[in-house]
Amino acid sequence: MQIGIVTPVLIQHPAVRADWEVGAGIDEVAAIAEAADRLGYHHVTCSEHVAVPVSVAVERGGTYWDPLATFGFLAARTRRIRLVTQVLVLGYHHPLEIAKRYGTLDRVSGGRLTLGLGVGSLREEFELLGAPFEGRGARADDALRALRAALSRPRPEYHGEYYDFADVVIEPHTQQPRVPFWIGGRTARSLRRAIELGDGWVPFGLGLPELADLLAKAPVPVGMEVVLSAGRPLDPGGSPDRAARALTGLRDAGATVASASIAAADAAHYGEQLEALKELALSLGIDFS
Repeated sequence: MQIGIVTPVLIQHPAVRADWEVGAGIDEVAAIAEAADRLGYHHVTCSEHVAVPVSVAVERGGTYWDPLATFGFLAARTRRIRLVTQVLVLGYHHPLEIAKRYGTLDRVSGGRLTLGLGVGSLREEFELLGAPFEGRGARADDALRALRAALSRPRPEYHGEYYDFADVVIEPHTQQPRVPFWIGGRTARSLRRAIELGDGWVPFGLGLPELADLLAKAPVPVGMEVVLSAGRPLDPGGSPDRAARALTGLRDAGATVASASIAAADAAHYGEQLEALKELALSLGIDFS
């Protein structure tokens, strides 16, 4: 099992954000990404919402940094850590748009992109963007197939139910011959979608017993990532026993990648917590190489 971090500041959910994040900016984010990169963490994340209705922002938060711009900056400040969109909403974009923009990001980052992709659930945002909400699952499946056909190829071709293209040039395209797709969701359908069309599954909002039940019913193929959240922020410096239990619980549940939020008082403390979490993980036999 490897460990990545849910990057602070970039999403400010009212229920979980720390006070220091409210006034923090890209310098603090970059310092944290640099520390995670130096220490050997697997990934940093950035999610996507374009325009959150005020009524929804009260519950979900309204601060969501744009992944493409943010990762473009962080790519220049890091060397090996992977950049994970967790997640892009497929229905908000044409597959060729993702292929061009994120293919360029993969190229400038030296092949470090992982595309976390989801169907989306916020009807109000779909409507604001003029994107069809009904039938979004089938459209997302076709988008995944079209995106796989378009990435890593200078002259892609695809003919599907919703997307159809040929005789086009996508340059630059990705450096990686196959960009990993991590499929987000919390249903059996999302897991089946990940098995059929992706390289990993990123569930959310489910307890470990529910996750174990879903995974027992649909065993994942060898090599597919199961990316599980560590839940509430880990405090390896102050509560190492709880952090250890969280990590071992994820590993026992079948996680190949743990995605952890970190409790911290500021960006400098966050870096210290990353060091403490690495030491703790190594003591549990978790490899950072």
